[in-house]
Amino acid sequence: MRLRVALLSLLLSACASTALPPGAEPHPKDPWEGFNRKVFAFNDVLDESLVKPAARAYQEVVPSPARQAVGNFFGNLADAWSSVNWLLQGELQLGVEQGARFAFNSVLGLGGLIDIAGEAGLEKRSANFASTLGTWGVGRGPYLVLPLMGPSTVRDTVALPVDRLARSSVLFDEAGSRIAATALEVIHTRASFLQAGELVEGIALDKYTFFRDAYLQRANYKKRPKPSEDDEFEVLPPKPAASAASSP
Repeated sequence: MRLRVALLSLLLSACASTALPPGAEPHPKDPWEGFNRKVFAFNDVLDESLVKPAARAYQEVVPSPARQAVGNFFGNLADAWSSVNWLLQGELQLGVEQGARFAFNSVLGLGGLIDIAGEAGLEKRSANFASTLGTWGVGRGPYLVLPLMGPSTVRDTVALPVDRLARSSVLFDEAGSRIAATALEVIHTRASFLQAGELVEGIALDKYTFFRDAYLQRANYKKRPKPSEDDEFEVLPPKPAASAASSP
């Protein structure tokens, strides 16, 4: 109950200033900007209050080699799901390669803590269910900011539950274990962006616009074998990312 009250208070406080900047034109891929700005502001307050302090403590307490091992572990889980999605997209070679990465690192890399495959020259090529839907002809749809999760699109939002469940179910059977693993991954990811986040705060006149354009630009240039026409975004240059709890 207390957690719900705290989250509600954060959301109400975040909604104080969510209008478009004076003179700003609506972005063609962001028709719900008013709503998105409210959610972005809520996420920003939550990040400053909870996620960023936890990430700083994690960075200060956990040694760098241990943090690297944590990143390798979650990257290894992602490789298994990438393999499945490359196969679903008809990319047999990429599917086999990412499956091999997962197998090598799981067996020889102490459960994925060491990236043996990467050191051997087997390149990491990520894919998720959202990219699979794109290969099947499903357009991304409008830009959308998700509570707690950050920047997304309609298609990525639909694929998100599948991606999260499939990745975590590789090793974790119980819901409690999945939640704990997700929390650790969020904190680890946020810790890796602490310096970049401080840089953005120093140069971005409008953080919402900066993160939105960066996300859409990344989506536009992200290499996929068979992108659909709707995947091509007309992205404006970033002006002088959402919180990391956003990423798999």
